[in-house]
Amino acid sequence: MKISAQEEYGLRILIRIARCKNKEGMSIPQLSDTEGLSSHYIAKLTRILRMEGFINSTPGNKGGYVLAKPAEEININKVLKALGGALFNSTYCGSHTGVLKFCTNSVDCSARSLWQMIQFSVDQLLDKVSLQDLISTEAESGVVLERIMEHSNNYTALR
Repeated sequence: MKISAQEEYGLRILIRIARCKNKEGMSIPQLSDTEGLSSHYIAKLTRILRMEGFINSTPGNKGGYVLAKPAEEININKVLKALGGALFNSTYCGSHTGVLKFCTNSVDCSARSLWQMIQFSVDQLLDKVSLQDLISTEAESGVVLERIMEHSNNYTALR
């Protein structure tokens, strides 16, 4: 499995905007400079984030992008799905049929069970992570994420 560039850079842009203290937010040129990405690519990613309701644009010459809602209300699972989609969804098997119209394993597929289990596990974890959990330093965010993992493991062990 790979995390796409769009997911990585989109999340980094969102974190950068969340950390911004300026009420006008961050402009495309500012985001481009701080992230080392082209203005065109930043515009593409901010458009996705804006269309999905994670950020808003502020008007004027000094305008930029700001969060559309508080960081603690922005779910990272939803952000990543908006930027790149789920690892596995109901249309997955239909797009991996080979040269046939239908997958030869469409009735009984143990691989599908694996992908569903992985997607479920990823969703369970990412649904517990908010943007607020990621705007601190790497060390501080690491502690928060470890607590989330411990809580998930304790919950699973109790079941």
